[in-house]
Amino acid sequence: MKNSRDRSKRRDIMQVIANARPDELDPSRLTDPTRQRQDLARIVAEPADGRATRRGMRLSPLRAVALAAVAASVVASVGTLDWQAPAEGSTAQPRTAPEVQAPSIAADLHVDGHIELLSAAKKAETSPAQGTYWQTTTLSQYVDVAEASGRLFAVRSTSTDAWSVGIRPGTGSLMVSGLNSETKPRTPADEAAWQAAGSPRTIKVEVSGKTGTHTLSPTMGAERPIVMRTNLGDKIYAVGPNNVSYKDLRALPSTSGELRRYLEALYARDNGADGGTSGRSAWMLRQAGNLVTMPVSSSVRAAAYRVMAGLPGVRVIAHVTDALGREGVGVEFPDTYRTALGTTKQRLVIDASTGDMLSDELLLVEPSARAKAAGLKAGTTVNCQATTRMGWDERQITVPKNAHS
Repeated sequence: MKNSRDRSKRRDIMQVIANARPDELDPSRLTDPTRQRQDLARIVAEPADGRATRRGMRLSPLRAVALAAVAASVVASVGTLDWQAPAEGSTAQPRTAPEVQAPSIAADLHVDGHIELLSAAKKAETSPAQGTYWQTTTLSQYVDVAEASGRLFAVRSTSTDAWSVGIRPGTGSLMVSGLNSETKPRTPADEAAWQAAGSPRTIKVEVSGKTGTHTLSPTMGAERPIVMRTNLGDKIYAVGPNNVSYKDLRALPSTSGELRRYLEALYARDNGADGGTSGRSAWMLRQAGNLVTMPVSSSVRAAAYRVMAGLPGVRVIAHVTDALGREGVGVEFPDTYRTALGTTKQRLVIDASTGDMLSDELLLVEPSARAKAAGLKAGTTVNCQATTRMGWDERQITVPKNAHS
């Protein structure tokens, strides 16, 4: 239970509701409090487009996984879930509408969460226009189970990525990954196990790939950063299967209905056939999360949040805390996924007060026997990309002298 000091820092949920409230529910226009609560629950339960249409104006993002050109002929996708398969017997269920007779909107976690997400969409409508370089800084953390001399212990790898995307003619795009990169034992107990194994510089970890589980041999300690150019001519990102330019991004549909249909068409091309409701929702949630971190217009960013809120099977949680301790609204993917560490779920964390994407996280649902032996428990964040900065700048980032390509 949070203390009073923590609660004092939390935004007033009734103010969030007021900010997201359609004009039809303005207290000055409705006199019956019970009717107001019922109508608000009904409106929140409806698709976002229906709410926006009645209001006459739009209601005011997986860290979203970024996509960039890193090879001569394609734009590569860097994602935490591309290689994972849905876990057997996944219990994810489609989102159900809340009861309209609910006596308290704030008490209903599901409704509360969607109101917070729609509040993020409203805040996103006021994002800055444009500049020369769109830049993001991301702190990454990965947890693995290592083995050395017959001993198991958990290690944590941390690093910072700086990505600067040039959008004006003559500008290029650069990504410097692995800044301040370091791998070390996760806890004091893990450090003791590592030391008991002889403090090896090279360790062995198991990772999941498209063809199964593989063994890698990373090194403990610090690593040099890597620099790469990420544009292919004027193509600076990928949206689904398409390499896109800044002009393409600015031309994306700016309403949630049009953007959803646009993404559904890309999903059909990218997958060849419909893989089911949960597969489509996961794909679209990932793409919408990606868009939130790109230099799209404020209306497109807001529409992406509304697409997230309306996806079937996606769970929205009002108050969660990311790996850096920042509070936001959680948006969870509809399925769980198998990894070498066990069954996991992916969650995006969004700051509803600013409309910013905070982090893209992978959480343990059921640790594997190997992960349990290393002390990992359900709820552990095993993968996190936390966005610490996102915005425009007029200067290209500086490449460290020790970076290699």
